Amino acid sequence: MGLTLNKRFALLGFLAFFSPFLLVGQTYDLVIYGGTSAGVAAAIQASRMGKTVILIEPGQRLGGLTTGGLGQTDIGNKQAIGGISREFYERVYQYYERPENWNWQDKEDYKGVAYSRTEEGEKSRWTFEPSAALSIYKNMLDAEHHITIVYGERLNRASGVVKEGATIRSISMENGSDYKGRVFMDATYEGDLMATAGVSYTLGRESNQTYDETLNGVQAHRYNVSLRGNVARNARNHEFVDRVDPYVIKGEPSSGLLPYIKEGGPGVEGEGDHHIQAYCYRMCLTDHPDNRIPFEKPEGYDTLNYELLFRNFEAADDLENMYTYGGGFIPWANSAMPNRKTDTNNKYGFSTDFIGQNYEYPETSYEDREKIAQAHLDYQKGLMWTLAYHPRIPDKVREEVSQWGTCKDEFEREDGWPSQLYIREARRMVSDLVMTQHHCEGLEVVEDPIGLAAYGMDSHHTQRYVDANGFVQNEGNMQSSVAGPYPVGYRSIIPKQGEADNLLVPVCLSSTHVAFGSIRMEPVFMVLGQSAAIAAALSLEEDMKLHELPYAKLKESLINYGQRIE
Repeated sequence: MGLTLNKRFALLGFLAFFSPFLLVGQTYDLVIYGGTSAGVAAAIQASRMGKTVILIEPGQRLGGLTTGGLGQTDIGNKQAIGGISREFYERVYQYYERPENWNWQDKEDYKGVAYSRTEEGEKSRWTFEPSAALSIYKNMLDAEHHITIVYGERLNRASGVVKEGATIRSISMENGSDYKGRVFMDATYEGDLMATAGVSYTLGRESNQTYDETLNGVQAHRYNVSLRGNVARNARNHEFVDRVDPYVIKGEPSSGLLPYIKEGGPGVEGEGDHHIQAYCYRMCLTDHPDNRIPFEKPEGYDTLNYELLFRNFEAADDLENMYTYGGGFIPWANSAMPNRKTDTNNKYGFSTDFIGQNYEYPETSYEDREKIAQAHLDYQKGLMWTLAYHPRIPDKVREEVSQWGTCKDEFEREDGWPSQLYIREARRMVSDLVMTQHHCEGLEVVEDPIGLAAYGMDSHHTQRYVDANGFVQNEGNMQSSVAGPYPVGYRSIIPKQGEADNLLVPVCLSSTHVAFGSIRMEPVFMVLGQSAAIAAALSLEEDMKLHELPYAKLKESLINYGQRIE
């Protein structure tokens, strides 16, 4: 207790071995499982309210996707971001005001609002390197004196939650560590603590009929109509060019399908399924020769895995305009970050998303998750090597991609790849309030707002299939605007009455697939993590269960701590 962050890092090896003995018997005000952006914000807020906190990160790096490569902040509307989330982006601005943090590029060469998205006179910055985000988080945590941080401990998902009635008393890790608390928080992307505690949750896409939505379930039509009457771009984006053959031998179904294409069609339009939007690694790349690690062919590389990529290029009549939207021809979204680096994400029909290969991830064992993550890494490594060096890739694509590589100075791995898989969606809690498309579009408004979301409803593809004409298609992409910033309700981050009365779930919150596609942004996770910590602290001070906390009191405290809720 009370160690500074730097001292904790110095003692990391000691704590890893002795933590079951050092921390046994202590009861924390708040036990947070998951060092994502939500978990970090929650720990800081609880500490600022004088509460004792333990933050347990199953891996070895805090910050989730915010420090894992997602430097191109998905904002929606800057004015919706308050509290610790806003403070973080202000600190990003301050970080890049210091000359010593521009080591691979002159600050003046990083081109203003077009890249940083910082308007004239604004004191926040919205694009950043992963290492910058990690440094800022560490500094923010180091300023607090009530936080204990534990790394590398995973929840015992078989029997690791001890409850008395609806109250969680302690959680235990695989290594035998046992942590007691008064309030608990699941801040993981997977929702492991929530699930182990016996809380209701769902996976995949609901049918449109379930919550009277229009953008849920199978979305194979090129366009759809939102509840507000707006046209949504569904199967139009991130698709193959026309007439890409899916068979190992072109035109011969008997030769079998190429890898990662499912048998059968997409399913019935609007019907639910177990599919979740695709994962990838959010790459931080550089073209600086002194900091670049060239793309390498992964062990076990199989050219057949990229046959659809070759055919997609070969089917294009005009490389410069091979897509009907967006222009361009390289299948990546290469957004410029400071110091000649990028945040590189999925774009177009065959890209970094490993479509349809993550269905088992949320529920399977840790060991199988590691295998799935490794398969994603091998696929993406192979993709980048292919784009950079394979002779069947157009010359101008190879010329551009081969100038890039991973960074020597960003992540712990020697190959420069991040360890954090981009888990866009996993379990989602089902509580007494389910956030839906109706809330995103302003047709319903929650009575207990704890923060605002503002990004459009956005799902990546969930499957790859053969259409009625015998050509390959992707399905699951959904992009539709929201009416404006809209509030997220307190009841969506606490379980149903009677299931767990001292648990908060700010990441895998209660929402449909459609609504989660809008809410699932890192600034919002920080907002919800902070608001969850405020609720936890107030419930302890008032000696109330989370469900009993008067909203008027919570609202007053949210506003006092800078949250924007309306």
